[in-house]
Amino acid sequence: MPISATDPLAAGTHTVEIDGVVQRYHVHGTGPVCVAHSGGPGIVWAYLRMPALERYLTIVYPEPIGSGASGRLPSHPNGYSRSRYSRFLGALIEHLGVPEVHLLGHSHGGFVAQYHALHHPERVAGVILYESAPLTGPEHGAEAMRLVGSFAARHAGHPGLPEVLAAFQAVPTISDDAQMTAVARGLFPAYFADYWGREEEFAPLRASVRAGHISGLDEALSPLVIDDRADLGSLTVPTLVVVGRHDVICGVRWAEELHRLIPGSELLILENSGHFGHIEEPETFSRAVTRFVTAVNSLAG
Repeated sequence: MPISATDPLAAGTHTVEIDGVVQRYHVHGTGPVCVAHSGGPGIVWAYLRMPALERYLTIVYPEPIGSGASGRLPSHPNGYSRSRYSRFLGALIEHLGVPEVHLLGHSHGGFVAQYHALHHPERVAGVILYESAPLTGPEHGAEAMRLVGSFAARHAGHPGLPEVLAAFQAVPTISDDAQMTAVARGLFPAYFADYWGREEEFAPLRASVRAGHISGLDEALSPLVIDDRADLGSLTVPTLVVVGRHDVICGVRWAEELHRLIPGSELLILENSGHFGHIEEPETFSRAVTRFVTAVNSLAG
C-alpha cells in the first residue's frame, strides 16, 4: 500500500515523526475517526484489522513504537511505559487534525487507552476498552493461570495442547523477536473460544502473526506494573467495555470490575469469543462499537 504524504486521514499507510522516532500508521474505512491501539506489547498491528467496523468508522491503526515498521526507543526493549505510549497517542491524534477521536484499545492497548483517557481526556470523545483489565501483576497472573488451567482441562488429550502449554511456560524466557513471534503463535489456540473447531478459518491468521520483544521493564529496569483501580472512578470519558466470555488473559472478571469502577460505562460480553471478538464475532462486535460511537456523537452534538 502506498505511503501518503498529504492528508493524514487518507486511506493508506502513513508515517509521522514524534520525539525523533518514526510512528507508522494505517487508515481504513469511512465515518467518525477511531484510533485502534493494538496489544502485546509488541504484537504487530495487522491482527487487529476490523473490516466489519471499517464499514462505519474511519479506523486509524498505529503501529505502536517498538513494533512493526515503527521506530524503537533508544532504550529498547525497555522503557515502553504507558506514559510513553500515551505521549505518542496524543501526538498522533494532534497530527490527524480532528477535534476529537474515539479510542479503542485491545489487550495491552486497552491498558494504554484507559491511561490516556484518564490523563489526557481532552481530545477523546469515547473509549472502548477491549479485553483490558484494571491491573497487572500477581493477581492478574493468577487469574490468567486459573483460566489457562480450565482451557487445558477442556482440551485434555488434544494433540495441539502441549504446544500451547509449552508456549505459556516459555513466556518468561523471551529475549528476542523470533522467540516472541514463536510464543505468540504457540499461544494462539488458547486465545479463541473454539480455535480447533474453526482451525481452517483461523490457521492462516496464526501463521501470519508477527511480534517484537518488548520487556516489561522501564528504562531503569524496574517492572512496569499497572493498578488503575483507585483512579477509574474519576474517568469522565464515555466508556464501552468489551470482553469475550472465553478470554483467558483479560477475562470477564476484569471486564466486570472495569464496568463497576468506571462511572456510566457500558459492558458487552461476547458469548462466543475469547480474546479476539472482532475475529470470532465480527458483526456483533462491530454493531456494538458503532452503536456506542453513534450514541456518544449524538450526545456531543
